[in-house]
Amino acid sequence: MSDILITEKIQGLAIDALGQSYDVKYEPNLWQNDAALRDAVGKTRAMIVRNQTQVTRALIAGGNSLKVIGRAGAGLDNIDVAAACEQGIVVTSTPEQNSLSVAELTLGLMLALARHIPAADRDTRVGNWSRQKFTGVELYGSTVGIVGFGRIGFLTAMRAQAMGMRVVISDPVVGPDAATVNAVGGYVLPLEQVLGAADFICCHVPCTPSTRLFFNADRFAQTKQGAYFINTSRGEVVDELALASVLKSKHLAGAGLDVRSTEPPTASVFDQMDNVILTPHIAAFTDQAQDRVIKAVCLDVAGVLEGKTPNYPA
Repeated sequence: MSDILITEKIQGLAIDALGQSYDVKYEPNLWQNDAALRDAVGKTRAMIVRNQTQVTRALIAGGNSLKVIGRAGAGLDNIDVAAACEQGIVVTSTPEQNSLSVAELTLGLMLALARHIPAADRDTRVGNWSRQKFTGVELYGSTVGIVGFGRIGFLTAMRAQAMGMRVVISDPVVGPDAATVNAVGGYVLPLEQVLGAADFICCHVPCTPSTRLFFNADRFAQTKQGAYFINTSRGEVVDELALASVLKSKHLAGAGLDVRSTEPPTASVFDQMDNVILTPHIAAFTDQAQDRVIKAVCLDVAGVLEGKTPNYPA
């Protein structure tokens, strides 16, 4: 019996400190082996996971001694929270700790798309000097559409505003007089108006049953001709075939995708598109964000094992 089971690659000083007080079993590839994962979960009091471990109802049912599941990250779509609650198992996450890093990567993808940075780099490396070919557009004076105005959407909008961009927002639970909206000089509009006005569309929608394939063919058809689409939230909220279609037709000028519907993804049409930037779900992967995330999840998991209330319960 272990105290804490870590099923993915989650390392840091806070994990090391946890090991001084608890029996920590570190199995970074365990998420890939269902049988071994079920066996290990049945012999531990706590789990720490990222987003690759699928903590299903069946897995939870086998955790006879399980008291807490700690998610090192913001989303909980890979954890059956309802099943955990039914078993009296506490679920915690780190909803704020990586938000700044995600917002910065979103802005980075916007800049890279606007100025064709990856394509220009590849072209120059083979001996070309194609200055006219890579004429870009400025962010200043353009409109950014923030779809999903939680903490990450707000931080992205703050940075976009600093670049001189107009901010339009779509979020069903955010009103036009919200303090966060006023802080970015933004306008809350119906989704179709945001899509039709935005030069850059930033997706910050959480993955829930109601948001799967949220960006589908109909919604992409509502976007402004020549706009750019950036997704640093969850790949499952985008119909990738529909996105590929509007990119091929040049209705959208480009896309920056840090997340995919299946991770790691199989080969796809995006791989051959020069106007698409693909990154491997790295938005939260900065030294600073990961330090904050791991500290927070370790504190909460240890606290629950000691009978305390966690700081970030689901």
